[in-house]
Amino acid sequence: MADYIKEHYNFPLTQKSENKPLKGVRVIDAGNMVAAPFATVLLADFGADVIKIEHPKYGDGQRKLEPIMDGIPLWWKSVARNKRCVTLDLSKPEGAEIFKQLIRKQDVIVENYRPGTFEKWGLGYDVIRAIDPKIILLRISGFGQTGPYKNRAGFGRVAEAMSGLTNLIGEPDGPPMSPGYPLGDLIAGIFGSLSVMMALYHRDLRGGEGQVIDLALYEAVFRFLDFDPIQYDQMKTVHRRTGNRVAYVAPSSMFKTKDGKYLTLAASTQSVWLRLAKAIDREELTTDPKFLDNPARVVHSAEINGIVGEWIERHTRDQVIEHFDKFEVAYSSVFDMEDAFRDVQYRAREAMVRVPDPDLGEAIVQNVVPKFSATPGSVDFLGAPMGTHNEEVFCGELGMSKERLQQLKDAGVI
Repeated sequence: MADYIKEHYNFPLTQKSENKPLKGVRVIDAGNMVAAPFATVLLADFGADVIKIEHPKYGDGQRKLEPIMDGIPLWWKSVARNKRCVTLDLSKPEGAEIFKQLIRKQDVIVENYRPGTFEKWGLGYDVIRAIDPKIILLRISGFGQTGPYKNRAGFGRVAEAMSGLTNLIGEPDGPPMSPGYPLGDLIAGIFGSLSVMMALYHRDLRGGEGQVIDLALYEAVFRFLDFDPIQYDQMKTVHRRTGNRVAYVAPSSMFKTKDGKYLTLAASTQSVWLRLAKAIDREELTTDPKFLDNPARVVHSAEINGIVGEWIERHTRDQVIEHFDKFEVAYSSVFDMEDAFRDVQYRAREAMVRVPDPDLGEAIVQNVVPKFSATPGSVDFLGAPMGTHNEEVFCGELGMSKERLQQLKDAGVI
């Protein structure tokens, strides 16, 4: 416990920024689970006023995902930070009507239900546009709003597989592997927040109107594969998994140190290779025709990886770090979260911050990314319990009486 306390207080207490770049932008997060909440939390970090809508009985499904400590959903604390949380059943006519009132004051709506769900509730874009043609509607789904797969259920793991990413992870003679984290959802969330900013730019700085953004999870992940489509089109080469080796760079792999730790490197430029050869005291390799340049080294990747690996396994991780830093080799230890909490770079960059919280007392989360010099974002508070801001939003902003609010709660609408 003493070590944990020390690590905890190595990070600064969050400081609220008063000059966030998205101050004044109003967003409704009407989605459920990872992709939509992640898109909106990225906007909230930089000052957007995000109102998170949840079903009054079930809440957002992400509240049910581990890790959960003493009934407190820790993932929710992070993904719902800086958001005002309200409850509203959009599937009920009364709930849909309140939603229509609420969106009159908004800039952006984000949803990630299966295509057709909002239309079934009477909340399709035609209805939204009639209320305010300037509203931007971001729709995230597994396979997009069109096409033969549009009605399929989809989530991150499915998108990773269909995009081709899963097929690139694992050993060549083993099964394809999942990243072990909903990477597809998070990638879509990044594209989602970026697309909202582009739509706002078009609307506010170019005199445009609102629009619908159709974002498919599998397409977001597919875009990350970058050169794979053009490689197949032009060369009919299918990118295959290569384990820890990078197919187009050598030496590159995951290497085990004398003390059982792991680190990775990739000599992606000739200068990195020259420094690496010097670091392991094998400068003669740089004039060997087999290792002269990257294309030659890729052909002989097993051999050159073996040479580098043999040197690394004779040294402890700390020895390798000291030596590689001395010769400016591009590498990294393979961190777990304990490593991250104790790392000097994480602390120097304030990559994590301590945030006061009524449920946890204080908790550490990632700081806002990236860092702005003039208009920084900040983590002002962590994810709130369901319905925390019901009265503030429905009574304070829509003028609903407390008696009416209670009636709607009793009816299961709120």
